[in-house]
Amino acid sequence: MTTLTERLRDRRLDAAPTRAQTIAFGASGFPTQLMAQTFSAFVVYFYVSHLAVPAGWVAVAMIAHGILNAVLNPVVGAISDRIRTPWGRRIPWIGLGIVPLVVAFALVWMPPELPVAGLIAWFLVVVAVYDIAFVVVVLNISALFPEIFRTTEERARGNVPRQIFAILGMVLGTAGAPALYSAIGWPGMALVLGAVCLALLVWSFLGGMIERRVPEAASEAMRWRDQLRYTFRNRAFLPYVLGSLFVQTSIAVILAAIPFYVRYSLHAPEGEGSLLLGAIFVTAIPSIVLWSAVVRRTSPRTALLWSVAVFGAAVLGYLAPSNVLGAALVGVAVGVGVGGLLQLLEVVLAQIIDEDAVRTGHRREGAYFGVNGFVVRGSVVLQAVVAAAVLTASGFDATLGDAQPDAVDGGIRLMLAVIPLGFTALAWLCFWLYPIRTRDL
Repeated sequence: MTTLTERLRDRRLDAAPTRAQTIAFGASGFPTQLMAQTFSAFVVYFYVSHLAVPAGWVAVAMIAHGILNAVLNPVVGAISDRIRTPWGRRIPWIGLGIVPLVVAFALVWMPPELPVAGLIAWFLVVVAVYDIAFVVVVLNISALFPEIFRTTEERARGNVPRQIFAILGMVLGTAGAPALYSAIGWPGMALVLGAVCLALLVWSFLGGMIERRVPEAASEAMRWRDQLRYTFRNRAFLPYVLGSLFVQTSIAVILAAIPFYVRYSLHAPEGEGSLLLGAIFVTAIPSIVLWSAVVRRTSPRTALLWSVAVFGAAVLGYLAPSNVLGAALVGVAVGVGVGGLLQLLEVVLAQIIDEDAVRTGHRREGAYFGVNGFVVRGSVVLQAVVAAAVLTASGFDATLGDAQPDAVDGGIRLMLAVIPLGFTALAWLCFWLYPIRTRDL
């Protein structure tokens, strides 16, 4: 009678994945985005407002969190490419990381009664464990995507359930978490969300995460020096990763600007910001299916250029509305572009990895997803710089409440529409320079 570890060791994917395997693999998008969105949206509020930790200390801890997360991505990616086990290169990392990831996520919201110094220490230690486990699990899941789905057709179809699950996770992380902590408290929220994440990750791991039999030459470990040299000299990867950085920055700036836009430009209650976010995310779900059909009929490069153009044209619409309904209608158009970006960015990166394997003889999914993760973390820095510069230049003063200078409305609309359009234009130029014009290699 075979054990579970033996079944995991012996299974390999030799053909296209089944529909059940595709859906199970895609389910991983829900818990990973649920944890990421809940953490990013509420951790500062929880520690500053609820636990009374000084905001400056929390800011320092969050900077340390961002640096650790950025550095871990390329390191874990390169090690993952080099690891060799009877169970494969990615499966052991994911299997060993799921429980520590979920436990660390829950413990973030369940600190014991400690003085401020103790709470800061708790935050640093628990979030460090969460960061390490998150990168280990999520990067290796991402690295499986180009391996499980090998053609543009397979990737276009296979990425649909994953991105739909991811959007649902984003929505629950931003909208469901407040309802839970209001009803059952922060520890109750942590336990409920942790249980949901664990169940979905286990289902996805057992039902959809299957490695292929990689040819021996392609599975040989590449030297560290050659890893960096081949990655940064890749003529397709450099325009892609810069374009991805600009796109992520544009989205990050929009998400940061929406609360200011609702209160100070539209003069609506703060809670109505959820309508603007909902318009984007709800529209993005069917748009993923639309862009899947587009890429199957054109090429990854062409489809990505169109989706970036749609996104850029749509965000400019935020200049006009004077009420929440008008802004939500703009959000519907923005959601069409966001759906394309969610669907296509990983399809294009998978194509880059294929081209690299043909050129070098090595499958290096981990290295490329790791370096990409490191670079796009810069969007957080750019978002903070843009927000601080625009609000300061426009004369924003939080102590004035709703009675802000007239220039603040113009500055916020600039931050929500014109600046994202600028970053989007840079992204379009980068993707236009992307040299792979075919659908499959």
